[in-house]
Amino acid sequence: MLIELGTEELPPKSLKALGLAFRDGITTGLAQRELAHGEVEWFASPRRLAVLIRDVSLQAPDRELEVQGPPADKARNEQGEWSPAALGFARKQGVEPEQLELMDTPKGPRLGLRSTVRGAATGACLNDIIHDSIRALPIARRMRWGASRVEFVRPVHWVVAMLGQDSDHGEVLGLATGNTTRGHRFHSQGSITLERPEDYAEALAKARVVASFEQRRAMIREQVEVEASALQAQAVIDPDLLDEVTGLVEWPVALTGNFEQRFLEVPAEALISSMKEHQKYFHLVDAEDRLLPHFITISNIESRDPSQVISGNERVIRPRLSDAAFFFANDKKQTLASRVDDLRSIVFQQQLGTLHDKTRRVSALAGRLAGLLDTPAALAERAGLLSKADLGTEMVLEFADMQGIAGAYYARHDGEDDAVAAALEQQYWPRFAGDRLPQGLTAVALGLADRLDTLVGIFGIGQPPTGSRDPFALRRASLAVLRILVEKELDLDLRDCLALAAAEYADDVIDKQCVTQVLDYMLERFRAWYEEDNIPVEVFRAVSANKPGRPLDIQRRVHAVHAFTQLPEAAALAAANKRVGNILDKLEADHRFAAVDQALLAEPAERDLATKMAQLAMVSAEHLATGAYREALACLAALQGPVDAFFDCVMVNTEDAALRHNRLNLLHNLRGLFLQVADISQLAGLNQAAPA
Repeated sequence: MLIELGTEELPPKSLKALGLAFRDGITTGLAQRELAHGEVEWFASPRRLAVLIRDVSLQAPDRELEVQGPPADKARNEQGEWSPAALGFARKQGVEPEQLELMDTPKGPRLGLRSTVRGAATGACLNDIIHDSIRALPIARRMRWGASRVEFVRPVHWVVAMLGQDSDHGEVLGLATGNTTRGHRFHSQGSITLERPEDYAEALAKARVVASFEQRRAMIREQVEVEASALQAQAVIDPDLLDEVTGLVEWPVALTGNFEQRFLEVPAEALISSMKEHQKYFHLVDAEDRLLPHFITISNIESRDPSQVISGNERVIRPRLSDAAFFFANDKKQTLASRVDDLRSIVFQQQLGTLHDKTRRVSALAGRLAGLLDTPAALAERAGLLSKADLGTEMVLEFADMQGIAGAYYARHDGEDDAVAAALEQQYWPRFAGDRLPQGLTAVALGLADRLDTLVGIFGIGQPPTGSRDPFALRRASLAVLRILVEKELDLDLRDCLALAAAEYADDVIDKQCVTQVLDYMLERFRAWYEEDNIPVEVFRAVSANKPGRPLDIQRRVHAVHAFTQLPEAAALAAANKRVGNILDKLEADHRFAAVDQALLAEPAERDLATKMAQLAMVSAEHLATGAYREALACLAALQGPVDAFFDCVMVNTEDAALRHNRLNLLHNLRGLFLQVADISQLAGLNQAAPA
């Protein structure tokens, strides 16, 4: 079976997603109708989406249906006439009561009806399958063309729908289905008639169309690498750019162009941005990762005179590179420091002031954080002052992705300290999940200060993220802060850092009570973090129950508790802690705990538990002093036997008040031993922990 939608040029960035979705829609339609099939192959090029499926069943198997009705003893009344229940059931099934039969069921004899439902015929339902697949495509905005009311992502010019050699399957998107397709827009003329669906790829290849997205992608990669090797260079092949270029061409031909050496004086990032974002070129680097004055473009035609195509691409890129060179030279005429005042005219947020106000706050906060990190505060303050100055440069106004990068270049040109210049670029790291982290401590202080200032400010004016709305990217900022603190092993108290950020705002600007709200919001980001690591949410709850504020410490505790869940004693101890918690929670609010009185330990089981707790408390304390939470919990696991014996043999709520209070004190101490790491009662009911 072959289905193809022939269109005008589809959006290249979404072509792969459209192709995969169309494939999934067709196969889902077959599966819903129980139509078996063999191998599935999908195709997507600028002018087509297609699916080829081998060994498609022409008819789904028949199904035997059995519908149960009322009990047999309720089928007739005393006069032997059909009861209302029987008549209603027959009417619902569209049959006469006499056609019902007696069935043996687990609930006893019942009236019922057995019938055979004919399986779906592929040819009869193919049009519906195609339409359902089209409706399910991830198209953000559909368009209409001409006088037609049909809507699709781009105008559709032909539709192929072949089941074997049968191609008459009604209309799709206002066009009659057929068996004719079209080849390359320039290298092919007229329609191509397909005799069989399996001829599709070969027929298009003869018409200069590589229909397979994956095959075309591999061809482009190989051609780019061959062109680069001819120059003894390495092509930088970004996966997203490769997908986009694959969506732009049907017959890829790689060509190498050049630009003047003088442009290499411009920041490489700006040149790459011009080539990559605007022209879809692949750039080349040498063995030291330095940009070379060459590029590789992918043409959609096989020209008889490739030099003309190359020359045209060189003419197109030269003005863009010239603009970048002009912006770079012009921006350097003014120092970054002199641009800080210009930030007074750029609003950061209406209630929180301008970017100048933000840089003032960030500068002061970065200095304080630098003190906590034991790195020079003056450098962090200077970096904070200059952190947004490049936003007013022509380079950043033209190339938005140069934000921070341009600032670093200009700072070095101005003679700023290397740590300050590096911090200007690295303040935005990580930009996305898995991205690199800032390297130097000055950059770390600036990156933390910038994000904490935004978090406290936006929460402080009562505008936290809601649902999918997060205009200030606070989720991403929170995760970035957590990653920096955890992965760089910086043992800072996040609550204190947020309080320092809030202190930089005037009392009438934000609600300073927002610190707790921001802290809870940020630490909640850990939940998704640990889910990705296959750590049960109960483990995170056990740690967060103690309201910790140091992300690095949380990380260590979570992994220690996760390891604890793998121990054979874990389940029993978690249940025991939950039981202890329930007992203690029922006490009066004014209950006062005291030290355990050894003389009142009447039962052997409670004496044994007290002795074992005293021994392990000393060992556990040594581990806790060094942050060795895993070892501390492993040590306390030895309490399982004594704890189980205690609950088996000792009555806690005895009538003797002195004994009762002493036993409650013992349980309070037991719970306290574990609470030094986490509330492991939260683990009770955890069926099976994920592998450590």
